[in-house]
Parts: sequence; C-alpha cells; structure tokens
Amino acid sequence: MPTKSLAVLMDEDFARGLTDEDFMRIAVLLAQKSYDEGGCPIGAVIVDNATNQIVGKGHNRLVQDNHPYSHGETSAIQDAGRIDFSNTTLYTSLSPCEVCATLVSLRGFNRVVVGDITNASGTETLLQERGVQVDILEDQQGIALYARFCTEKPEQELEDWQGLSACRSIANAKSLA
Repeated sequence: MPTKSLAVLMDEDFARGLTDEDFMRIAVLLAQKSYDEGGCPIGAVIVDNATNQIVGKGHNRLVQDNHPYSHGETSAIQDAGRIDFSNTTLYTSLSPCEVCATLVSLRGFNRVVVGDITNASGTETLLQERGVQVDILEDQQGIALYARFCTEKPEQELEDWQGLSACRSIANAKSLA
C-alpha cells in the first residue's frame, strides 16, 4: 500500500495511540518482507512527530533492485520524498550503516530509534555527535531475524555493509589458504 494512502487506514486518533514499540514492530515487519524477497532483513519507518502518521516506509532492496545503497533507511527516505525531516522520527530495525547514518544527519532528522544493536552497531555515536537523538529499542524478533540471515547468507550481509570488493577479498583469502 502506498504510504500516502495509510491515512485511510489510520485515522488521527489511532495514529496518536501508536507507540515507539508499535512503529518498531512495523519496521521489523518490513525487514521480514525484505527477507522473504531474498534480501537483507532491514526495515525502516519515518513518522511525523506532530501527527504520529507514517510519512515514509521502506526495506532493504539491495538484491531486489540490484542497487548498492537501496537500504531500509534510504528506501524510507525516498518514499517520504521532499519533506522537512527535522520534524520526524526514523525507526530502523538495525543500526544504520555509515552511509545511512550520514544521510540521516544530512537530512536533518532529530531522532532515530534503533531496533537492533546486538547484530550490528557503531553509528550511534556518529549520529549523536551530529545532534541526532538516538534511542535503542531492541526488538527480539528483529534481532533473531537478522541473526538467522547472517548465518544463512554471510556473503550477502558483508556485501550490504562493505560492498562486493569485500566479498572478493574474503574469497581470495580463502583460496590462498
């Protein structure tokens, strides 16, 4: 369903009742969608702070789109379009990579809620140093999903974070051993 149509399903009273946990659950459901499509299980939701309405949503589509930076956060930002992100909160099922964290700070987000620092972390300090409030809200289903993905597809996980050159370097090192 297009994000702009969500208001039909979520009236103002319903939206105001949603919590950080609810929005993280949606981000994890989007991560599951990516996993089911053969991609990296990372989902993201952008919420307007004043209305509590979802203004952008996305999931990692690196494999699906054959695009190196079609990450959950970038997909949600693209879905939201040209808006003032300083009045929104980004919910992401996994700690953002450096590229996504940089984009988040450049676009002026003032708050990010991270659902998994167990499997990946490191950009929280970068975001905080750039004035972004970072809240950790670890979601056990999201953590388990990403851990399963890392076990099943370690090369794809490495590609998502470091690119194909990192995968080639690992393969070359294994062939020399």
